[in-house]
Amino acid sequence: MKQQEINYWITAMLNKHERVSDLNLTVGKTLQVESDGVLVPVDVEPPVTELTPFQTEVFALNLIGGNRRLLRDLVTKGSCDLSYSLNDKVRFRVNIFSQKGYYTSVLRKLETTIPSIQKFHFPDAFVKMAREVNGLILFTGATGSGKTTSMAAILNLINEERPVHIVTLEDPIEYVHPHKKATFNQREMGDDFDTFAGGLRAALRQAPKVILVGEIRDRETLEIALSASETGHLVFSSLHTIDAGQTINRVLGMFEQDEQPQIRNRLADTIRWVVSQRLLPRVGGGRVAALEILCTSLRVRDLIINGETEEKTFYNVIKAGSSRDMRTFDQHLLELFEAGLITEESATLYASHRSEIKRGMDTIKAARGERTSSIDDLRMEQHEDDPYRR
Repeated sequence: MKQQEINYWITAMLNKHERVSDLNLTVGKTLQVESDGVLVPVDVEPPVTELTPFQTEVFALNLIGGNRRLLRDLVTKGSCDLSYSLNDKVRFRVNIFSQKGYYTSVLRKLETTIPSIQKFHFPDAFVKMAREVNGLILFTGATGSGKTTSMAAILNLINEERPVHIVTLEDPIEYVHPHKKATFNQREMGDDFDTFAGGLRAALRQAPKVILVGEIRDRETLEIALSASETGHLVFSSLHTIDAGQTINRVLGMFEQDEQPQIRNRLADTIRWVVSQRLLPRVGGGRVAALEILCTSLRVRDLIINGETEEKTFYNVIKAGSSRDMRTFDQHLLELFEAGLITEESATLYASHRSEIKRGMDTIKAARGERTSSIDDLRMEQHEDDPYRR
């Protein structure tokens, strides 16, 4: 296989389906793309019914292109991350990994248009995040849930409004921001820095006002991020957690028990917002983001410092915090259901508390004049010997 054939496959995979998010090349399967969250096969000429180990290996090596660091990571760690451009028109975030002695390549298509808060209909809370001057803002959720897009939209607003220096540490760079009012310096792991912790430590000497750290993967990175937040920087980063409450507990869990009092106080002073995201199938095609948003408040600070109890939980504080732009996943899911953007099944499947979602959907359906139960012909069974039987 030559480079032209590699690019032909990639082009064919992009063109055969709408809303392609990922390309998947796995031994024993045909070429596949993920469209609207579902893997679907792609036909090419000549046909590829099942990818061979040779084909997937040559494909992977062509993407790596002789980069010694990536080859070393693939051999010693079993996977490597890189970016790949197709004729300077389409960019991909790539992960190549070994499985059962074979190589699999997954290419995430990167959007070239910088997202905006207005275009994506993000909540007003995102505007407030862009106008924070210091502190720590965390975006959480599974891989592919839109965290990078959300942070890029906020950075874009900062870029339009504030003449500040912004340094990003990414793995790899996804959205390429132009210089507007702000000055952007975007650094890519592997090429420009070795680790998030090392890159973040160096960023503190580069006079930024805003720092984006692609992901907090270890305690060292978290400690430097907290220090940066405490010294007047606005720091954005991400974690792989399912909701805002778990995010706080995950951060605290990176420290030993005897360090807890100090770290709880530091986190209470520095955390500004936590946004958790889930992508759901949209009615009519595509996907829509459901957001849980936590904003720092006296009640949130108390929970961080003293911990949760049966009565006092992050979920309950967020649920009651609509006046401060807070909302739970369940509250947002009900808004999306009421707007007709998601189905009842999706709302139930992605809910944090299904009983609350069901009660909320029953209220919405009752207001619409729809049935709130699927039970037909409800009646009591009577035995023939029942003296009250008629």
